[in-house]
Amino acid sequence: MTITHQPLAGKKVLIVGIANEHSIAYGCAKAFREMGAELAITYLNDKARPHVEPLAQALGAEIFMPLNVAHEGELAAVFDAVKHQWGKLDSVVHSIAFAPKDDLQGGLTQCSADGFAVAMTISCHSFIHMAKLAAPLMPDGGTLFAMSYHGAQKVVPNYEVMGPVKAALEASCRYLAYELGPQGIRVHAISPGPLKTRAASGLKDFDLLLNEAAHRAPLGELVDIMDVGFTCAWLATPYARRLSGNTVYVDGGVNIMA
Repeated sequence: MTITHQPLAGKKVLIVGIANEHSIAYGCAKAFREMGAELAITYLNDKARPHVEPLAQALGAEIFMPLNVAHEGELAAVFDAVKHQWGKLDSVVHSIAFAPKDDLQGGLTQCSADGFAVAMTISCHSFIHMAKLAAPLMPDGGTLFAMSYHGAQKVVPNYEVMGPVKAALEASCRYLAYELGPQGIRVHAISPGPLKTRAASGLKDFDLLLNEAAHRAPLGELVDIMDVGFTCAWLATPYARRLSGNTVYVDGGVNIMA
């Protein structure tokens, strides 16, 4: 798909969560850029940088910084850089999630308190923290996006602790939409169908989940990262100015099936 119209020309967008060219966050970055936005892109650490930096350069990212939300001060540093260079922000895409492997693959009853806390802090509370830092940079309003999954709403075998964590994330999006709405800031949880990303590879029997989704989808096929990216980019345009607080499924219709 090629966009010939640029409804986001000049808009400033922070993309968090690109690990490689297969990342949902990368699809979002490409879509926002194609629709005219200027980008700030983060990478997790020195190990991730060689995989992310060429992508950021190709997209003309004006800000490129490390960000591990578990490290004190890194999130604030990113927003300080945005404030210093741009003075404002129009959209934020949060596409990060993590749970320790033992806690992710051992069943919910076997998840440790520490593992649950880590998963909730990185996958959910970091989005709330981002919203807090972003709001002062959005005097004219803006949009915030967080990536969820259908396992937040229904039981998906092997999704384990991430189900409750993503449910908390979706609820946080609704409450943030309410709290920030008077400032013209809109908030959405985006719920893509299963995608072959590095994060998803940590789930047990993920290939079976992919095959089932393709079989059950009314459209008869899986979605890709650009489907997710263009959905977010469109929701950030004035065309969607009265939409907020939704969990938006981008899954070919899988979620409507019994």
